[in-house]
Amino acid sequence: PFALLDGGLATELERCGCVLDDPLWSAKVLIDQPEQVLAVHRRWLAAGADVISTVSYQATFAGLAARGVDRLAAEALMRRSVELARQAVDEHGRGQVAASIGSYGAYLADGSEYRGGYGLDRSALIEFHRDRLNLLSEASDLLAFETMPDAIELAAIAELLDRSSGPPAWVSLSLAPDGLRLADGSSLADAVAIERGHPRVVAIGVNCLGPRRVLAALLALREWTELPLVAYPNSGERWVDRAWTNTESEIDVEEFATLALGWFEAGARLIGGCCRTRPEHLLALARMRERLAASARENPRTHE
Repeated sequence: PFALLDGGLATELERCGCVLDDPLWSAKVLIDQPEQVLAVHRRWLAAGADVISTVSYQATFAGLAARGVDRLAAEALMRRSVELARQAVDEHGRGQVAASIGSYGAYLADGSEYRGGYGLDRSALIEFHRDRLNLLSEASDLLAFETMPDAIELAAIAELLDRSSGPPAWVSLSLAPDGLRLADGSSLADAVAIERGHPRVVAIGVNCLGPRRVLAALLALREWTELPLVAYPNSGERWVDRAWTNTESEIDVEEFATLALGWFEAGARLIGGCCRTRPEHLLALARMRERLAASARENPRTHE
């Protein structure tokens, strides 16, 4: 019924003892503890993930240069992010690798991926994303443009996809608190129109918002696109003042999966988790998917 994405890679690395208090965030582990990245990829696949994301969300040439990493070493680290995911998939015998590409706001490491409005024009954002996009495209199965809050950045990405060849992509938006606008205030109609009809964009949706906010966001998106939707919310917690804060009443993994059934019915065909979601969330989603598949086998006409 749907492809199962992985969960919160960075926060699962923290549970392995990795310290991510750094502007590079999860990309820091590529330098310090790559074996832990491989271990977490294996956990997602064992829990049923069909698609695992690379640990490159915050790996950028500018960010790595600020840490004293030269150009060749930065390229090697980004390639290593894909190689680790590919190794896990090959060991498991199935799965696909999505190259994670965070927004410019993620590079700033100041919460701008939830605000947008960087003050940069399209050409500057093309320059920022171009080389990383091309490099991560080399050996990945998919591109995952994640937590995208800014309409100008969406236009830059569309132009870069036009200029290059490579794997298909999904685009996951960062929305304003009302869930009805892009975080920078742009309308969803405008945001979706930028990517609609692009031959390499195979899905559009949302990530890193509370699970109870996802359905309304997907229904709003569905008004403007016929593309398959993608949904991978956080656990209901948000990173506020350098600590995780529960912004919704407690959501257990079974409720998470029950909510995901609604996302599927709204058109989500790529479903998983973002920050603070664990293998247990994926296992619950996999059980829900199996129930859907069994129902379809028993009552095929109701699923036509």
